Amino acid sequence: MSAEYLQKLFGFDGQVAVVIGGTGALGGTLCEGLAQAGAHVVVAGRSADRGNECVQAIKKLGGSANFAAVDATDRASVQALLDAAVKQHGRVHAAVNCAGVNSPTPYFDITDDEFNHIIAGNLLATHLGCQVFGKHMIEAGGGSILNIGSVSSFRPLSRVFIYSASKAAVLNLTRNVAREFAPHNVRVNCLCPGFFPAEQNRQILDKNRIDSILCHTPSGRLGNAPELIGATLLLLSPTAGSFITGEDVYVDGGFTAMTI
Repeated sequence: MSAEYLQKLFGFDGQVAVVIGGTGALGGTLCEGLAQAGAHVVVAGRSADRGNECVQAIKKLGGSANFAAVDATDRASVQALLDAAVKQHGRVHAAVNCAGVNSPTPYFDITDDEFNHIIAGNLLATHLGCQVFGKHMIEAGGGSILNIGSVSSFRPLSRVFIYSASKAAVLNLTRNVAREFAPHNVRVNCLCPGFFPAEQNRQILDKNRIDSILCHTPSGRLGNAPELIGATLLLLSPTAGSFITGEDVYVDGGFTAMTI
């Protein structure tokens, strides 16, 4: 199998990918993976410092990227992100909805404000990304959207009640939007990571919890962020993933397959 064949199958040369939430640890890794596959990557998020650090890391790897500020929970901000990307690059071929919020608050202590904050950060942000970028892709003749779910999209997970509910909703939204967009050559899929040492997990992944997770993970370890890149390239690729839509792919070391 030649490198040329693999590049044709999984490459993103000449394509523009926008990663909303690309300023985070996992999102930044996905940005680097897409850039190394040939895409120009728009690293979108709240933090200009972290976003520009990601852009510089991509450029050191020989890739192409720029930072764009966005509030993923604000429609006008998401629309402005799209408009700027189209003005600068002509169109957007791929979008990743990677912004996210987590919390370990005990169930009876969750306030309405915290509930709304988590739902907005996970579900509303994903909806806005799908709606704004999906409309552009339909008008442009095609594209691909990748939403970020979780192992808790599939089964209950203690200590992250509203996060789990919002990620289950993200998965359901993905399937419904995928069905709506499929006739227009726009694919929508959901990548569901297992346990990775991402920023939003630091307050939750104490030693006892990690030990419990590892007991239920056949691979016996936490994931490393670069292990999400392969599935991301597959699901976003217009060639390798051309007939994949409405699917959820779990990258979790076997966690969701574990029983006893």
